[in-house]
Amino acid sequence: MIIDVPEGKDPILYVWGEMVPGIGPAASRFATSVYADGTLGLREFEAARLRVAQINGCLFCQDWRTEKDGVKVEDGFAEAVTQWRTTGDFDERTRLAAEYAERYSLDHHGLDDGFWTRMKAVYSDREIVELSMCLGSWIAFGRLNRVLGLDVACVLPEHATRRAEG
Repeated sequence: MIIDVPEGKDPILYVWGEMVPGIGPAASRFATSVYADGTLGLREFEAARLRVAQINGCLFCQDWRTEKDGVKVEDGFAEAVTQWRTTGDFDERTRLAAEYAERYSLDHHGLDDGFWTRMKAVYSDREIVELSMCLGSWIAFGRLNRVLGLDVACVLPEHATRRAEG
């Protein structure tokens, strides 16, 4: 980890909450709202999120699986995301979400008219804006966690429960 965290402090809570109190909690609220207030379907949401996680290299983000209405994507979904161009497991919306995530992350200047024609054929303008905001959050905060080494300090909720019990 790059940041010195005082003994006894949770690295995530310290960095995101205490170190920069005017920015960290606001960033945390934005990152949380992507999950709490999003309206996109689970598969396109997770395809985009996982593709960004794979590009960012954030270990925690790659392990995380979003749950909506008690449902998570199937085992093997992350592997399908790496093969978004050729997998038979994705419908057009899911494939485009993964493609948009990759292009937004690596070559946002290359988003051409042909791409936008395909996007607008299956996504509303509101959905495109929502997905773009989600991508911005995941790119920024996943990279922040990875660059500062916080991704090794993040703990999935079920791991935190086991850690507290053990």
